[in-house]
Amino acid sequence: MTDETPKTGRRASIGARRSPATEAAILAAARDLLAERGYAGFTFEEVARRAGAGKPTLYRWWPTKADLLVDVYSAEKAATVRAPDTGSLPGDLLAYTSALWGFWRDTPTGRAFRGLIAEAQAGDVAQATLRDKFLPGRLKDVRGLFARAAARGDIRSDAIEDLVTLYIGFNWFHLTTGRIEDDPPAITRMALLLAKAGAASSP
Repeated sequence: MTDETPKTGRRASIGARRSPATEAAILAAARDLLAERGYAGFTFEEVARRAGAGKPTLYRWWPTKADLLVDVYSAEKAATVRAPDTGSLPGDLLAYTSALWGFWRDTPTGRAFRGLIAEAQAGDVAQATLRDKFLPGRLKDVRGLFARAAARGDIRSDAIEDLVTLYIGFNWFHLTTGRIEDDPPAITRMALLLAKAGAASSP
């Protein structure tokens, strides 16, 4: 019998297809382990043991622990941080950023994200996961805030990508330096600067 045969007491997977029950068990085990040990103590061996799944299943679905963290992070952030619509770009950025910083501060998965960023600076695999898998999905809401501002005529549409880059830089600077306490004035200043830059006439 293989390590994924139900008679061994482990959950069954379905070849390359994901068993919903097994996937849910693995994600739940990963969340619990992150809460207890953080990203540094996050191992496939322990996730597999807690989920009752075989390690080959984890490696087939998530080649690295960075891939697994991205899926856990994405699910929890989607349930916690919503894209607002306040009617203005500064208002939207203030509401969204305050919620994002709260998620990074107050949830084990959010706190573990800094570990992924650190790992990405030292390893090509984690860097590729962060760049190619994490960022495209996570920037969708932020890009939407700027696109809506452009549709209202508040900023130029050709400025969106540069503004998104500046916005991400602001947030990651605060995250990686441990300065994500609730700070509406600082966030508001950033939001007003981005709105002004985006509305400026092209040179």
